This record gives sequence, structure tokens and C-alpha cells, in this order.
Amino acid sequence: MNNATYTEAELAELDRIARRIDIDAPAERVWELAVRPGWYINDGAVEAAQDLRYEGDVAVVRHPSLGEFRFRTVQLDRPRYAAFRWIGTPFRDESTPSTLVEFWIDERDGGGVTLCVVESGSSGLADDPAAWLKERAGNDKGWLTELAAAKEFVEQSAPAPTRHP
Repeated sequence: MNNATYTEAELAELDRIARRIDIDAPAERVWELAVRPGWYINDGAVEAAQDLRYEGDVAVVRHPSLGEFRFRTVQLDRPRYAAFRWIGTPFRDESTPSTLVEFWIDERDGGGVTLCVVESGSSGLADDPAAWLKERAGNDKGWLTELAAAKEFVEQSAPAPTRHP
């Protein structure tokens, strides 16, 4: 993003990132990944085992190079919808603005699913649009990488086909 001036309508539209990817796996397998708080905290590949702990109802994900991130589960509707509040770093509390990360898992005709992610609320992270637009730009690009990583992880974790003599 540059220092362009945006209208209120343009800023409202930029407050939301929406991405999707088709995955050749059953909804239940994609669900197992989608409900892992912060599975998208990685270096471009989903980790089979996260450094994950809970502090009350807050999930804390620690990554060796990226740091520590906090998530609160907002809603789970197995195996179709999962929503988390990305609280952020340990220095943020409930009164600090955060983004909402939502996942939808929709079965496709012919098999597999479409995994959709929407992250919203970036405009609440800072009063200056330039500040939150900069963070949003990284997340916008990042979701492309993370959905590709999700696809690879879920499809690679598929059980081997059973062979019949």
C-alpha cells in the first residue's frame, strides 16, 4: 500500500481480507486443521505439531522465529465454520483491538472442499490508516501462502489408499 488517500468506503472494503482455495480432502480432515488456533503461524509450511498451550480460554501459539501469538475461540460449527479472535502478542489484552479470523469449509461437487478465510477488523488496530494498511498488506499476501500451505498439509496427510487384490 502507498500513502494514497482512501475514501471511507474504500477503507471499509480494505478492512476485510477474503481468500479461498480448493483442497482435495474431506471436510473432516480440513476441519481438523482449521480448528487448530494459529495453525497459520509458520514459515510457509504448516507444522504437524505446534508449540501450543492454553491460559484459561486463550490459546497461546509459540513459534521459534516468529514469536508468541494469542487466540480466543469465538465459534465452532463442526465441520463447516470456525472463528477465532487474533488477540496478538502477550502485551495485548481484551480491550486492545484485534482481528477476527473466520474459516468456512464448503464441500465441492465431485469431492474435496473449498476452504475460505476472512480476516476482518484491521482498521481497529491503529488510528492512522497507513499503519493498519501496512499490517493488512502483509496479512493479505500471507493468506495466499498460508492457504497453499494448508492445502499441501491436508492433502499430504491423507491416508494411503487401500489396495484390493
